[in-house]
Amino acid sequence: MKATFFISLQKINMTEICALASGSNGNCYYIGNKEEAILIDIGIYYKRLIERLNETGLDKNKIKAIFISHEHTDHIQGARITSKKLGIPVFYTKKTYHKCYDKNKADNFGFFETGTPYIINTIKIHSFKKNHDAIDPCSFRIEIGGNNIGVMTDIGVTDETLQNEFSKCNAVFLESNYDEDMLMNGLYPYHLKQRVSSNKGHLSNFQALNLIEQFASPQLKTILLSHISAVNNTHEIVKETYKHLKNKYHIILTSRNNAGEIISI
Repeated sequence: MKATFFISLQKINMTEICALASGSNGNCYYIGNKEEAILIDIGIYYKRLIERLNETGLDKNKIKAIFISHEHTDHIQGARITSKKLGIPVFYTKKTYHKCYDKNKADNFGFFETGTPYIINTIKIHSFKKNHDAIDPCSFRIEIGGNNIGVMTDIGVTDETLQNEFSKCNAVFLESNYDEDMLMNGLYPYHLKQRVSSNKGHLSNFQALNLIEQFASPQLKTILLSHISAVNNTHEIVKETYKHLKNKYHIILTSRNNAGEIISI
């Protein structure tokens, strides 16, 4: 009888995470438990969101809120309609909200301040500032069911705050956007190469790898490499970069075109 109770309690507390979209054509990250969930960013339209939830078997009715990292289209373009269809609020920082185009502003919205935890029932959302070319960009660490899940993409440089927050995670959606040689020798115009590689751009494979090797704590088990460029990176290069870590971590490459697998923690 005790064993049955323990197993049931484990199932209730189990955390489920999934990259529903990850890339410059749209970003959306699902974090939840058996009762409720939140989305970090909604850079895909509502129809596509529902398709990907159905593909994975995730229940749209469990989603209680959406938190927005910054105002770029690939992170917010589904906000207004998704909020309306699901009857849930979208949370922005004030600066991000006012920077958004009206079509990306949900009617049902709220504000959060970076550095101040926000609680949605059993889910605690920690936000912190990041380096990116947006008005008030932030990353997230989500506390749920005794787990800490990081959503850390669109970052130009790994500063002390990011390093500290990363070190608390036992699972993380971590940007591994570009291969330096592909970017510098590729077809992007010079100004765009400079933007991507600047301290307000994106993390390279090498920068993300350094973050893992230097600041991962023993509790980090799962790494979902995210926002992988379709032009300046390949899955083969990413796999080669991290292959020496595959026996230490569960490493997953997210997709820009499909929902990823559900990871249960």
